Amino acid sequence: MTHELKKIVTAYTKAKQQNRKTVLATVVALNGSSYRRPGVRMLILENGETVGAVSGGCVEKEVVRQAATVFTTGVAKVMTYDGRYRLGCEGILYVLLEPFTPNTVFCDTFWKVVADRDDFSITSYFEQKDAENGSFGSVFSFFNKKYAVYDKFQLNKELPAFTQNLEPCFKLMIIGAEHDAVQLTSYAALTGWEVTVCVIPKEEKQLSDFPGAESIQVAVPELLEVSKIDNQTAVVLMTHSYVKDLQYLLALKKAQPIYIGLLGPTTRREKLLNEFIEHYPEVNDAFLDVIHGPAGLHIGAETPQEISIAIVAEILTVIRKTKPIRLKDKIGKIHN
Repeated sequence: MTHELKKIVTAYTKAKQQNRKTVLATVVALNGSSYRRPGVRMLILENGETVGAVSGGCVEKEVVRQAATVFTTGVAKVMTYDGRYRLGCEGILYVLLEPFTPNTVFCDTFWKVVADRDDFSITSYFEQKDAENGSFGSVFSFFNKKYAVYDKFQLNKELPAFTQNLEPCFKLMIIGAEHDAVQLTSYAALTGWEVTVCVIPKEEKQLSDFPGAESIQVAVPELLEVSKIDNQTAVVLMTHSYVKDLQYLLALKKAQPIYIGLLGPTTRREKLLNEFIEHYPEVNDAFLDVIHGPAGLHIGAETPQEISIAIVAEILTVIRKTKPIRLKDKIGKIHN
C-alpha cells in the first residue's frame, strides 16, 4: 500500500502546482467480498483524472461521479457501492471521499518516513452509510505526530474508525546486468517494489538501462552496500557467473534479507553453498534458511519474462507466508 501512496502524494504535489483540487478515496469497510480490501486508495483530480484504483476498474467511475460534490462543498462523505447486483464480487464497499489538501509539512514528513523506511499508520473516521460529515476524514501518524489530510477536518473520536498500519515499501536488490535482470526489474517495479540493481563497474551500465529501477549501485562485491538491507528486502543473484555469485553472497553474509534467490540448478546451489560455508564457517542457520535456489516457483517458466514472474511469485509467497496453491483448490475465502 505504501507504494500506492507514493504515487498519490506525487500526483497531488503536481496537481497543487497546477492549482487543481484533489479528492482522496479510501475503501474503509467491506461487507462480503471484493476485488480489493479496505485500505486501498485512489486520488481524483477535479478534471476527472485518477491515480490508483479501489477495485479492478468497475467501481472507479462511480467514485469519480460521487467525488464531484466533495469538490464543490469541501465536505467529506461516505458512499456505498453494492456490487451484489453489478459485479461478481458479491460485496458492499464503503468508500470515504475527502478533500486532499495536505500541507508542505505533511508532504515533507511523508517523504522522510519513506526514505527512512519507517512504519506509519492512517486512521479514517466514517460511518457505514451514505452521508456527508465534516468529521469524516483521515489522519496520518508519522513519528508519533498526527496530520489530517485536509484543513477543515473536525476530529470526532466517537465515530467508527478504520486504522491501517503500513510498512516500508518492499525492496528488491537485483545483482546482475544481463537481459533477465532487466526483465525482473520491470516485473518487480510493476508489483510496486523499490528495485535497486547492482552491477560491477566494467559492465558500464546506467540506471536508464533498467526501466522501473529506482537506483543503481555500481560496486565490486567487496564494496557492496548492504547496510540498508532489512527484513523487507529480497535479493536475487543473477550475474550468470559462479565466481561472482559466490563473491556477492559472501558480501551479503551479515545482511538479513527475507529472501535470497539463486539462479541455476540444484547442483550449482549446493556447490555454491558448500564453498560459501568453507569461506565463512560461522554462518548461522537463519541466513541459510532464506536462500532459495533455484529461485522461483515451478510454473513451467522458460522465457526471461516467465522466469521473472516465477521469481516474483515465490518472493510473494515468502513475504505473505503463504503456501502456493491453485485458487480453485483453496477452501474458503480467497483472502484470509
